[in-house]
Amino acid sequence: MANIIEQLKTQITGKNVKIVFPEGQDERVVTAINQLAKEGLITPLVVGPVLEQLDPSVKVYNPKTDDLKTSMLKAFQERRPGKHSDAEAIQLLEDETYFATMMVYMGLADGLVSGAAHSTGDTVRPALQIIKTKPGISRVFGYFLMIRDDEKYLMGDCAINPNPSSEDLAQFALELYEVAPTYGIKPKVALLSFSTNGSANTEETLKVKKAKEIALKINPSALIDGEMQFDAAFVPKVGHSKYPGSHVAGQANVFIFPTLDAGNIGYKMVERFGGFDAVGPILAGLNQPVNDLSRGCSIEDVYSLSIITASQSLKK
Repeated sequence: MANIIEQLKTQITGKNVKIVFPEGQDERVVTAINQLAKEGLITPLVVGPVLEQLDPSVKVYNPKTDDLKTSMLKAFQERRPGKHSDAEAIQLLEDETYFATMMVYMGLADGLVSGAAHSTGDTVRPALQIIKTKPGISRVFGYFLMIRDDEKYLMGDCAINPNPSSEDLAQFALELYEVAPTYGIKPKVALLSFSTNGSANTEETLKVKKAKEIALKINPSALIDGEMQFDAAFVPKVGHSKYPGSHVAGQANVFIFPTLDAGNIGYKMVERFGGFDAVGPILAGLNQPVNDLSRGCSIEDVYSLSIITASQSLKK
């Protein structure tokens, strides 16, 4: 993992990127913030109560009393017209995650990292309501950067969408095809299934096959292929045998799962059985970067995802 994170550090050094954290009472988060502040890589900001060991140089916002509340309430109501009374909106903005998300929306922070102590829903919901998706993007999804020594892979969706459509899968494939070079990956994207190249014809396999057609219609030159089983995607001999002529089979380094069940189980098996570091979930499709930690995350996970979030903000 170190090599990729070191590369991303060079991108953000001296850029004064501000990343906000709404979990200042989590010891892992505070330890990572202190390290980031000491190295001067980003300017960390914290919303809500904090542990005593937080570096005193880090600015802390109290969502219940901060002077930002007046302008933030106005901006929030303009962003969600007719959705909430002022009293309801104030109650939401006194929540650390909503307050932090509004800071990103208002340009007071460049990105947000949460999830060590909050669920994915608690992290993503304010982002969808306030920051919203990029033009032409219908769904946010979560991917993982999987690292072991010099091996690097991307896997998604592993965090958000239980049963994505063909259109969704195509979008995920195209997004990761564009994102992969950020991590030094020359993308070859496999749309995974229990079938390879028409070996089975079911509603599930046809969904994946259609996703390939949609993706290639949008970007005909993209190296995206499927449907294919994981061994056909990953093992050269199997890929050549099961999917002859494919420029992806047996060489894939980006994997799109057909359902959230498969994606969540798959990345965790690779992490635990294969000894890979799993960085993420990294969210794709939002107008501004918000990223969601696993509640089982380590200090290193918080640190690395913060660097990735800062890097994303420079490409916004």
